[in-house]
Amino acid sequence: MNITATPRSWGESVALFESRGLPVSSYQNLYPETYDVHPGSLTVTGPLDLDATEPYGTGFVVDGDLEVTGAILNVDDGCPALIVLGDLTAGAVHLEGDAKLLVRGTVRVGAFVGHMTDKLVMIGGDLHAGVTVLSAGFFPDEIAGALTGPVLAAPYVLAELGREVAAPPAAEVLVAEVLRTDRDEDDDTCFDAPGIHGSRLRDRLEAGLPVLR
Repeated sequence: MNITATPRSWGESVALFESRGLPVSSYQNLYPETYDVHPGSLTVTGPLDLDATEPYGTGFVVDGDLEVTGAILNVDDGCPALIVLGDLTAGAVHLEGDAKLLVRGTVRVGAFVGHMTDKLVMIGGDLHAGVTVLSAGFFPDEIAGALTGPVLAAPYVLAELGREVAAPPAAEVLVAEVLRTDRDEDDDTCFDAPGIHGSRLRDRLEAGLPVLR
């Protein structure tokens, strides 16, 4: 995928973050390295793989809004960073590795999936999702605005999010292909969002297939 980006030193990147009003509390947790910066807003057709090495192997900054027609994906443990200094719109977000996702504005996605805790996710506006699926202790470090849409997660994750209303059954929200069945063996990925098979959910999002009923 060919995306125009200019390498910026850590000092230049911090100056950009400050000029766009990104809170220090978010970018101070990034690695102080060179970041690839795309000037202005950006539209990406298809999926955006954060585990790819070019041009966003360490850190990719969009100085504006980012729209991805497919899913934003992170599976490996390589610590990629995606910083959006405007709003983020995507078909889905699936974070399973060590990604860092910082969005200054609002996030709008069909599905937001987070699995495991070794990542940094901070959203400066609202998170509007057709469904949010959180597993194995993952929850966003910050959502400054509202979290809208059903949240499917274990009770301890819902409590951390301050959700007093119980999550709806997964079968009421998701397609049957991603639900756990009596025939499934134990999931070795430790995916603990009730009723959901984590590997099948990830595979379906990677393939660009719908997961909402």
